[in-house]
Amino acid sequence: MSRPHAAAIIEDTVHEQVERVLRGRGWGNRVITHVGYGSSSFVRVFARVLLGRKGREGTEGPESRQDATGAISPAHYDRGWRAFITSPATGVPVKVTVGDREVFGRSDRGGHVDIVARDHGLPPGWQQAVVEVQGAQPVAADVFIVADDVRFGLVSDIDDTVITTMLPRPLIAAFNTFVRRGKARHAVSGMAPMYRRILSAHPGAPIVYVSTGAWNTAATLNRFLVENGFPLGPLLLTDWGPTNTGWFRSGQDHKRTCLHRLARDFPDIRWLLVGDDGQHDPQLYAEFAEARPDRVDAICIRHLSPAEQVLSKPMKIDAPVRTMGPVSVSTFSAPDGHQLLRALDEHGRVGPPVAADEQPSRPLRQPTR
Repeated sequence: MSRPHAAAIIEDTVHEQVERVLRGRGWGNRVITHVGYGSSSFVRVFARVLLGRKGREGTEGPESRQDATGAISPAHYDRGWRAFITSPATGVPVKVTVGDREVFGRSDRGGHVDIVARDHGLPPGWQQAVVEVQGAQPVAADVFIVADDVRFGLVSDIDDTVITTMLPRPLIAAFNTFVRRGKARHAVSGMAPMYRRILSAHPGAPIVYVSTGAWNTAATLNRFLVENGFPLGPLLLTDWGPTNTGWFRSGQDHKRTCLHRLARDFPDIRWLLVGDDGQHDPQLYAEFAEARPDRVDAICIRHLSPAEQVLSKPMKIDAPVRTMGPVSVSTFSAPDGHQLLRALDEHGRVGPPVAADEQPSRPLRQPTR
């Protein structure tokens, strides 16, 4: 195994020193859980182990006021930088209980937990796992179990696809991320109704949000999705900062890895891929569709406005169908969710909605004020 990058060594050293000092002052472990997913054969559970003051685990820190889904209650909006002022607890033993199974692992160098439990015995729909670490109360983690007969799923980007972040404009994006409060963000018009309409036509279908954003923002993102009417689903985020191979991790590689992992985890599902043309979504989705054409139902690309496209070079998609090698993958583009849904509906890509009493309930917990 090659030697870790110097940046990772420096970061690990800083974390070790900070953790030693905080534990010496009486700080202990606290657990933050995220929404996971699975099938009848496996469950993937996400969590993070941080350091917090003993006796104040539920009232202190940017990720503290949340339920098992990460939706915060009561609604409270800190400035973005506060989400990044956390101290991870590294190498902490973790026990995850999922149905009939108990699985053990450790938090990684960023305090993150990504554990897979097999032969769990949980039925399809929304279920819960339990994450336990020494010195902290057990915490529930919501997981969505996909039924074996489901053949459709939805993958959505987050930044500039469902939420306006102005990522192609670095200074504005940084200001929105670190300075503004979460409530100042705006949802992209029509995307929430589009997702609800599509999922209503495919009972039991999963929705997965894939983003290059950091796990630190998961609580804020979940709250934003809930308050703006988006269906709740797993967030596949990443960890900012140095890696074992370089100073910064690759957001494009993260998205590629997530897409191919979903294809392996759910070999019978065809995915509707939704993104925007402000960064690399068209290229990434095209690559995935070319590599796994049998796993792509269609591609939807939201066009950014001219102001949003400053300093970006988006790939324009003008034709409703893009040919990739020996197959054709239906590709649609529009400036918002209303027009994307209309285009999908006109080409028969949505299907009739299903009555509410026939759909599995989703834990869209509204924050209590």
